[in-house]
Amino acid sequence: MNQTHSAIDVIRAKRDGHPLTDEQVDWVIDAYTRGVVADEQMSALAMAIFLNGMSVGETARWTRAMVDSGERLALSGVDRPTVDKHSTGGVGDKITLPLAPLVAACGAAVPQLSGRGLGHTGGTLDKLESIPGWRAGLTTDEIAGQLREVGAVVCAATEGLAPADRKLYALRDVTGTVESVPLIASSIMSKKIAEGADALVLDVKVGSGAFMKTEADARRLAEALVGIGDEHGLRVTALLTDMSVPLGRAVGNAVEVAESVEVLRGGGPADVVELTVALAREMLALAGLSDVDPAAVLASGGAYETWCRMIRAQGGDPEAPLPRAAHTHVVEAPRDGVVTKLDAYAVGVAAWRLGAGRARKEDPVQHAAGVLCLAKPGEAVEAGQPLLELRTDTPDAVPAALAALAGGYEIGDAAPARTPLVIDTVHGTVR
Repeated sequence: MNQTHSAIDVIRAKRDGHPLTDEQVDWVIDAYTRGVVADEQMSALAMAIFLNGMSVGETARWTRAMVDSGERLALSGVDRPTVDKHSTGGVGDKITLPLAPLVAACGAAVPQLSGRGLGHTGGTLDKLESIPGWRAGLTTDEIAGQLREVGAVVCAATEGLAPADRKLYALRDVTGTVESVPLIASSIMSKKIAEGADALVLDVKVGSGAFMKTEADARRLAEALVGIGDEHGLRVTALLTDMSVPLGRAVGNAVEVAESVEVLRGGGPADVVELTVALAREMLALAGLSDVDPAAVLASGGAYETWCRMIRAQGGDPEAPLPRAAHTHVVEAPRDGVVTKLDAYAVGVAAWRLGAGRARKEDPVQHAAGVLCLAKPGEAVEAGQPLLELRTDTPDAVPAALAALAGGYEIGDAAPARTPLVIDTVHGTVR
């Protein structure tokens, strides 16, 4: 049987609703990585998976094959328990910035390989690159060395980690197969398993500003992610968290760094503090450090020193002024009352249109662009009071941002019911 016929057989098996064997999965991922399976063949297989799904066992094997397509980080020389965190993405989701140094300050090591923003969701690397001198690209030796010396690193994934996922992700993006839960879960977990951490906490977002709009969809993804972790012997916990309203008050790049520093100094918005501490507790529990209170460490400002060391280790100056936008535009409250709605998706799209995000991976971003949410749901306002401050270096972008915000905020007479920030927790079986 030649290789082309093998690809066709794999496609036909999944097209007809059959589970793929371990041998089929291993072969097709390896062959696709090497260029033996063509993009159009993998596109057909991705669509068959999108339509017919994969079992837990198939998804775990698919993940393993993607991990095995490249290298794994060697963290055995790090003398602390290693634990990572992944968010499925949202608006104002700056949590990695205070979380990584906080967990490191509590005694664990955090190897956080992060990405860039696309569309209305922000990217951690874009945010950190607003700090003068900071660099995202590190070698595997630099990553391990920084973990030993500082306890935390936030950087770009190395080229050698899960190269099959990099190819497949780009293909899914242009073939309408992004929304497949098995493919999403294996994409996330292949990179995280390749990182080599001992444990992983997942922040699965739910709501208008999230990829998963309903709790049921988010729960399916969380369970798939945790199931892969179980199959691979990885300690994993997933939190379902609300993303119907932006996190904190800052949405953008430099503005989110500034807000994160406030949190690290013991202040900052209550919701950012709450979620940072909740995720830190889960990470420390999986790392065997549940006797440490991250809330006390954060409130004391003790994590700020670790943040400064982490930024300096990657060439950045934590004391340098952050970029400021050349133009601002204020959106005022149309009437007296209480803010009853501030839609995360609307705010995220507005920030994107102001220049904080990108439509394509190769597009640049404006580090100073973004939106400040000056009033959030439950807060009283008066007519004419500033609700939102739009920041950009390109004033011509303001009308498009205002159009994105149309219907995205409302003022009423009574405060809305408060949705819990942490909706539920899904625990893995490995401990």
